Amino acid sequence: MQKDAKIYIAGHRGLVGSALVRDLNKKGFNNIVGRRSSELNLTRQADVEAFFDEEKPDYVFLAAAKVGGISVNNRQPAEFMYQNLMIETNVIHAAYKHHVKRLLFMGSGCIYPRIVPQPIKPEYLLTAELEKTNEAYALAKIAGLKMCEFYNREYGTNYLSVMPCNLYGVGDNFNLQNSHVVPALIRKFHEAKISGAPTVTLWGTGSAMREFIHVDDMADATVFLMENYNKGGWLNVGSGSDLPIRELAEIICSIVDYKGKIVFDTSMPDGTPRKLLDSSVLFSLGWKPRISLEEGLAAVYKDYVNNGSNYRK
Repeated sequence: MQKDAKIYIAGHRGLVGSALVRDLNKKGFNNIVGRRSSELNLTRQADVEAFFDEEKPDYVFLAAAKVGGISVNNRQPAEFMYQNLMIETNVIHAAYKHHVKRLLFMGSGCIYPRIVPQPIKPEYLLTAELEKTNEAYALAKIAGLKMCEFYNREYGTNYLSVMPCNLYGVGDNFNLQNSHVVPALIRKFHEAKISGAPTVTLWGTGSAMREFIHVDDMADATVFLMENYNKGGWLNVGSGSDLPIRELAEIICSIVDYKGKIVFDTSMPDGTPRKLLDSSVLFSLGWKPRISLEEGLAAVYKDYVNNGSNYRK
């Protein structure tokens, strides 16, 4: 990408989008365009078309999405499917119509079947049943991935999709009704510490295995791929290692310095038993994550304590 190229980041205020803005600015890309959801409704095709007519971006990072943890995914499958399908359909098609040089679609590791060999290779997509608790979100993300693939095939575009593992970082959503596991655990343990609660209850058995990558590493990998990978299709982006949710909870508990007891409610779902992505293609290109899980979690907690009033809670 040329340093003066106009880059549109859909979802520039979100966890991933804001990390992309930081990463691109650090690398000398300053002609970045973004719109708040109050300014541009990406679920409305006419509005998206008008935006592309006006701004004429050269490159697009499609990071806008309706996201959330296992609970809200389970409660709002229709909303997760509708909003994500509309966003990706409108943006991808507008990028094609307005001759965008390259688009990168941000997917999710949850697109893969519930039970597959580990680590999960891209070719395992659509080989078995999806995890029911986030099926709607996964199907929408699969549709976006396939849309990029089919536009490349039919129209000769150069669109790439990336499938990250679980993301966390500064500026995450800490609302316990719809947050992901890391911010939810940080908030639960912090509030229990402040209130002196003797226990913190978590969903499931704690045995489910999850892989995490700091959002700043994810942004760095995404920009790296946009500049260095031209084969299309989709790639996994992960850290290369995973751990049980129980161990993650213990690490966060230690960082927060909560002295109470962790209790697991085994009547609640674990979700997919294990999700470790095979990121070997990315690693073979020379990219590796730089932020360790412990280092990243400590930084997020510090920022939450200092700036928590600015977060969605």
